[in-house]
Amino acid sequence: MLHVMNAACRVAALSVSAILSLPAAAQATHGDGKLHIAVIDVAGGQSTLFVSPTGQSLLVDAGWPGNNYRDADRIAAAAKDLGLSRIDTVLLTHYHTDHAGGVPQLVERMPVGTFIDHGVRDVRDAESTSDYDNYLKVLATSKYKRISVKAGDTLPAEGFDGTVLAAAGKVLHDPLPGVGAGPNPLCGKAPAVLNDTEENGDSIALVLRFAGLTIEDGGDLTLDRERLLVCPANKVGKIDLMIVSHHGVDWSSSPVWIDSLAPRVAVMDNGSNKGGSTSVIDTIKASPRLQALYQLHPAPPSSYKNPGGTEQGGPEHNTAAEFIANGAGVDGKRVEITVNPDGSMDVKNQGTGQAKHFAKP
Repeated sequence: MLHVMNAACRVAALSVSAILSLPAAAQATHGDGKLHIAVIDVAGGQSTLFVSPTGQSLLVDAGWPGNNYRDADRIAAAAKDLGLSRIDTVLLTHYHTDHAGGVPQLVERMPVGTFIDHGVRDVRDAESTSDYDNYLKVLATSKYKRISVKAGDTLPAEGFDGTVLAAAGKVLHDPLPGVGAGPNPLCGKAPAVLNDTEENGDSIALVLRFAGLTIEDGGDLTLDRERLLVCPANKVGKIDLMIVSHHGVDWSSSPVWIDSLAPRVAVMDNGSNKGGSTSVIDTIKASPRLQALYQLHPAPPSSYKNPGGTEQGGPEHNTAAEFIANGAGVDGKRVEITVNPDGSMDVKNQGTGQAKHFAKP
């Protein structure tokens, strides 16, 4: 579902020429044998930048359009900090404006190589028409390669070991390698859910693997597709890092999904007036292996309702303050994760400057 975006503070325009003039300190993170991840604040949209151990880059979603290039500039700033002069691959999970709307501005700020998507837009969803058309106009310039993927595909992004869990409304047929196919005992208590008929349900969901750890990003994958991936058998298995689906809106991230994947660390890319549903925050915080939940923003006051009328979290449901990147006059700060070759993770809250080490399990 497309949600209303609040006006966030502007950041100064970052030109391509400035990005190309990288300081030595920034270049040091480019291809240093570690997996770097930047969960970028795009005001309740999504944009997550991955830099592989060998230096290739993968951007999952491009945030919103408009706002004086706010999201494109924040992506470019994160890329510069990670030593990048271009983005090799941009994966669009789906065509809603908070995920794909920023593509035209992004390509003005950063050179891009390849786009990955789920194929044609879901015509049942009227909300994504203009953003899909604008994306096609970018592709029509013939500067970019386009790859459309399906569930079960190996992620076609050089430098990354990944698998597509879901795409275009279909989900992985067989369990991931090393994941048992026995019945999932959590499914017996999981209620049936309605099928999604919008672009959210067509989202690309993927897992990446590095140093024995598994990272999952589900875009805005909805409750029905989540259930198909973990019931009656869990095809995904346990994961180490989760980019929380759908900004923490409770159309996604059901208890059976969260508890079946049992992340050790989760990052929620919510906005100051979007996402962070009470049930989602509480479910993640109670997940059996969770060590930390990071939020880009505090959940909105409990008096605010998500589209569809569901309750927001309110301050009493937020994660601990040390794990919230923005708020109280702070905006545009990201959460940065480094996955080390020994399988440990270091997570930095750019808003507070605090970092936390997570040992390999």
